[in-house]
Amino acid sequence: MDAQTLAIIVLLGSFFVMIFLRFPIAYAVALSTVFCLACQGLSFNTLCQQMIKGISSFSLMAVPFFITMGVLMGSGGISEKLIDLANALVGWMRGGMAMVNIVASYFFGGISGSASADTASLGSILIPMMTDQGYDADFSTAVTITSSCEGLLVPPSHNMVIYATTAGGISVGSLFLAGYLPGALLAFCLMIGSYIISVKRNYPKGEPFRITVFLKQLGTSAWALAAVIIVVFGVVGGVFTATESAAIAVIYSLFVSVFVYKGLDWKGVWKELEECVNTLSIVLILIACSNAFGYCLTTLHVPDLAAQAITGLTDNPVIIALLLDLIILVLGCIMDMAPIILIATPILLPIATSIGIDPIQFGIIVVLNCGIGLLTPPVGAVLFIGSAIAKRPMEKVVKATLPFYACMIIALLLLTFVPDISLALPKLIGHYVSPIQNPLGLVLIH
Repeated sequence: MDAQTLAIIVLLGSFFVMIFLRFPIAYAVALSTVFCLACQGLSFNTLCQQMIKGISSFSLMAVPFFITMGVLMGSGGISEKLIDLANALVGWMRGGMAMVNIVASYFFGGISGSASADTASLGSILIPMMTDQGYDADFSTAVTITSSCEGLLVPPSHNMVIYATTAGGISVGSLFLAGYLPGALLAFCLMIGSYIISVKRNYPKGEPFRITVFLKQLGTSAWALAAVIIVVFGVVGGVFTATESAAIAVIYSLFVSVFVYKGLDWKGVWKELEECVNTLSIVLILIACSNAFGYCLTTLHVPDLAAQAITGLTDNPVIIALLLDLIILVLGCIMDMAPIILIATPILLPIATSIGIDPIQFGIIVVLNCGIGLLTPPVGAVLFIGSAIAKRPMEKVVKATLPFYACMIIALLLLTFVPDISLALPKLIGHYVSPIQNPLGLVLIH
């Protein structure tokens, strides 16, 4: 066994052993990197240098601002306004509260960018409301946790910024634009599943649709929705960089939460900022450690070896695309979202581009795959949050979620094989030109 093979085994073997032993992910990444460097006889200074390099990025400055914006607006009285808007729009349908849950998650995702924040904020309101109206508690929880993944796709999403930084050379503005239609597709698939179940179980309808009520709620919610306009159109229009728009959005969200909706006082603001620091510290240490881990992967040529292994199994680009989805889904069952993006992107992106998948399209695919992982045991953070809020056993929630898993997989396959769902808006508005020339002739639907 040569030195390179031994180093790869030490790096990946120790990492997965620690993952299965339930080590904190940052410790697992850092320690496996240390073991790999020691195996190669390299100085530990390399670890420190790569960790600092990982977080010394201007683009990453947007991440703390987006997290702060989401926390401030999520606790500043926004949730109720968006629920009322969604109710005025789709509450009239059979299973109306399930539809409200899904549409409210789409709106709220554009504010928080976090599935966990969506589940915690909207779930604490909507799950009791749905059960009071006769909906099954497990069904209500399943709708809440699955629809929360829309927030990962709808901008502004800090996970999109992490992907753009990891992939290198990817426009954050184009990624933001690319998320709208996939988020809407996921919402549509979940609404179809909810409607079928609601008809079968005869869940109630809401009040008939009235345009005057909708316009009134739209006016009330305009302050919340304007934050998305500031971020997305500011970046796409070239008015701000992603970091500048995120900083402006934080000031705006502070103003709206304290002075317009009055859901926060200044004492509450300081408490929420403390939560932001806790969240940000976790994200940054993951990014730093993952950059060192990625350095080891690159120097050991693991991405090239992985590409050769996958393409050695088959030269059918459709099967390769499905294998990429499967790999990320399996990783999602044992790892959190940010580490998957940071670790898997350098390995899998070259394979994806080699079969004609655009880097922006692949970013959307990765984010949705990771979102599904947030709903699967044993590491499904959103699944745990939803079960805790509803006070329901996790096993029963998973059983109720099975039809929605199917809806999400259908959306994932459509995003994998229909590139224009992701790329239509960047091409139309952002003037994005794909660098991919489809060298292997992947038969995708354009």
